[in-house]
Amino acid sequence: MNTISTAEELFAAMRGMPADERIRFFTLIGQNVVEGKDYAHDEVFGEVLNAEFTATEAAEYLEVSVGTLRRYVQSRKINPGRTVGRSQFFRSRELKAFKRALLDVKRH
Repeated sequence: MNTISTAEELFAAMRGMPADERIRFFTLIGQNVVEGKDYAHDEVFGEVLNAEFTATEAAEYLEVSVGTLRRYVQSRKINPGRTVGRSQFFRSRELKAFKRALLDVKRH
């Protein structure tokens, strides 16, 4: 039997697994981590609520191109939370609300 003793070895072994087995593995970890626990929403997602996304990350989250995100900013459909030089950062709460609005438009 092959023994894995470091995180690097485990990571290398997991990369060799089929995708469905990796999904199953992380599902098992998730189930066992929270099993029998009653976590509050803020305990699980507290850091994410105040996170900032770069333009690339925001576009990926919204499932649009960076160019489309830039057009949304230019038309003031969404505003960056802050700008540092030429870099724009977007608050997760605003992105979540905007994504919900985009999905509502697509549904109707």
